[in-house]
Amino acid sequence: MKIVFIGTYPPRKCGIATFTKNLFNSMVNSNKNIEGSIIAMNNHEQTYNYPEEVKLTIRQEHQGDYLEAVKSINISGADLCILEHEFGIYGGQSGIYILPLVHRLEVPLIVTLHTILKEPSKEEKIILQQICKVAQKVVVMSQIAIEFLVDIYGVDKNKIAFIEHGVPDLYFNQEQSKKVFKLEKKKLLLTFGMLSRNKGIETVIKALPKVVEKHPEVLYLVLGKTHPNVIRATGEEYRNYLQRLAKNLGVEDHIIFMNKFINQTELFKYLSASDIYITPYLNEAQITSGTLSYAVGVGTAVISTPYWHASELLANGRGRLFNFGDSEELSDILMELLDRPEKMKELQKRAFDYGKTITWPKSGAKYVALVEQVLSEKPKIPAKKKTFIDPLLLPQFSLSHIKRMTDDTGIIQHAKYGIPNLKEGYCLDDNARALLMVLMTYRQKKNKTALELVPIYLSYIHYMQNNNGTFRNFLSFNRCFLDEVGSEDSFGRTIWALGYLLGNPPNNAYYQTGKFIFFNAAPNFDKLKTIRGIANTMIGISHYLRGMPSDTAMKDTLKKLSYKLIGHYTENSSGHWRWFEQLLTYDNGILPLALLHAAEILNDDKIREVAMDTMDFLTDVTLKNGYLSIIGNEKWYIKNKERSVYAQQPIDALAMVLMFQQAFHLTKNNDYLTKLFTCFMWFMGENDLKANLFDFETKGCYDGFDSSNVNLNQGAESTLAYLISHLIVLQAFENIEDHGTHK
Repeated sequence: MKIVFIGTYPPRKCGIATFTKNLFNSMVNSNKNIEGSIIAMNNHEQTYNYPEEVKLTIRQEHQGDYLEAVKSINISGADLCILEHEFGIYGGQSGIYILPLVHRLEVPLIVTLHTILKEPSKEEKIILQQICKVAQKVVVMSQIAIEFLVDIYGVDKNKIAFIEHGVPDLYFNQEQSKKVFKLEKKKLLLTFGMLSRNKGIETVIKALPKVVEKHPEVLYLVLGKTHPNVIRATGEEYRNYLQRLAKNLGVEDHIIFMNKFINQTELFKYLSASDIYITPYLNEAQITSGTLSYAVGVGTAVISTPYWHASELLANGRGRLFNFGDSEELSDILMELLDRPEKMKELQKRAFDYGKTITWPKSGAKYVALVEQVLSEKPKIPAKKKTFIDPLLLPQFSLSHIKRMTDDTGIIQHAKYGIPNLKEGYCLDDNARALLMVLMTYRQKKNKTALELVPIYLSYIHYMQNNNGTFRNFLSFNRCFLDEVGSEDSFGRTIWALGYLLGNPPNNAYYQTGKFIFFNAAPNFDKLKTIRGIANTMIGISHYLRGMPSDTAMKDTLKKLSYKLIGHYTENSSGHWRWFEQLLTYDNGILPLALLHAAEILNDDKIREVAMDTMDFLTDVTLKNGYLSIIGNEKWYIKNKERSVYAQQPIDALAMVLMFQQAFHLTKNNDYLTKLFTCFMWFMGENDLKANLFDFETKGCYDGFDSSNVNLNQGAESTLAYLISHLIVLQAFENIEDHGTHK
């Protein structure tokens, strides 16, 4: 017999690839009468160094590859094709690109279904029905899968074959395995598999405090890389959350996160070393779990939530079940097994005995028998129609989107989705922010690209300065001025960036340019009237004074501006309302931030008092529920009225990050670094909409969100707000080390 297998395949790192490899080995390598070859699925333009049995590859999102593959199968002399089906490994919506291939097959088809949805979308249902219609046999790995196929998808029960997930015929001594990993004195709890939020690892972490209090020898190993689709969508957000949770609960010394994909042999050594294997998935919709089968096969004591496959496989005393998300129940079961080793051994024996019946040689033999049955029936393949109509706690820092938004004039202020919207031209605000960001980037990372961008933004600022030291703001794409004098906000942001340049010059040439523009603007400092214009200017002056502390005249200016802000505070604050205005609007954190800077430079108790008071008030309003809830710009927050939650914008998150950073510098209170990071996580989905604002593909940041939708445009302001916040978080990590402020 000549069989073609279609699926993912090692060295691609995924569970289906491992399954396909084991199935191939158990059918082909152990049977002289079977010749086999592999058609391997490649994902997202990635290529792999495949072994010789892989004769062809299909690029997931290239529909033409599927048609070429089926032509190759049909002329290869193959007797039968075995398809490994999982929606996510094939291209098009819900993996529809596989249908042209299966419909054009001129040989019998056996399909193994790795996912069968109880509530499929219309497209998912049609695709699975079509595959099952074409297939001569449909293999499933759980009894409930048979029910779903018959009742939901209308598949003929006689077409369905039940073959349990195979387990490699590998065994290692537990004592020796523990010795290899230096775990002889540990009780090892293990969870293995690609990390994603539905895995429920947090349930185990929450169960640990009670367990380790009585059994300090317990160690929980979370083994596996984050799923590549998750990485593309949200990066390491989930792993980072788990690490923070472990630290907050005080069990970080009892947990190891091993972010790696290990080979099968090494995995079985870890399984053999483990005392208890845990699958804490958060819902029942898991029709098959290869890792669960492996754990049972090795003879590990297994504890699991009652998802479909676990309920079947762990029946008859082969494991223990606990309710979804129930950390207390899990904790009780763990304590029971650790307190009573005889119960644990009983579970291990029952699992091991059952595991011997589902080894890959046995499962492979069942597949061979199924192939022989199909071919013996000499199925008639219908004539084919000619046509058929996705540091470790942060995403990688990248200037890709900034470079995309920048030309030789400056940074374009707005974007249409992920491209610069040239129709909107340039503005001083964003070029000032861009200058600040690239200066920070070069200072922290010595990034050559950042240094190359400095003169572009600096020259824009120089070009927009009027003879009297004020600045124009807006410039059209064809370099026509669109205003005479810009807002005080834009003036202040420019002074902020220039002050930072003077305090942190990358070279003398840029320092001299910045100094010229800064002091040309300085006569206007005392004329400022708007509180945010004042605040931004104060921050710039503070950065300048850190590099030039002997400039007493500029210190006097800083003090005058500080007391202007305090005057607004005195006029508007009363009772619980401790703020500079009768409402909270945009960029609110900038106001306490400016006073925090001034308090550090001037060592003025009154300035410090107002800074801390207003910061605490703003914190109480926006950090109530463990995440940052920005004041929405729909109706703002007027005193004695209901605050607006939507729409929220990244610039406000940046202001909060900066505010808490400066609060830490002023007080050395570690709590402000925690709040800083909480505010940064607004960008990564810890917000009112639970929406991630960072685009892992473009490396840009979305322009905020309203009550139901994310604004998918990725303008300069938003992306710069994210990048500056990112840099501040990196600085906060350095602060933790420098000041020994570990919790």
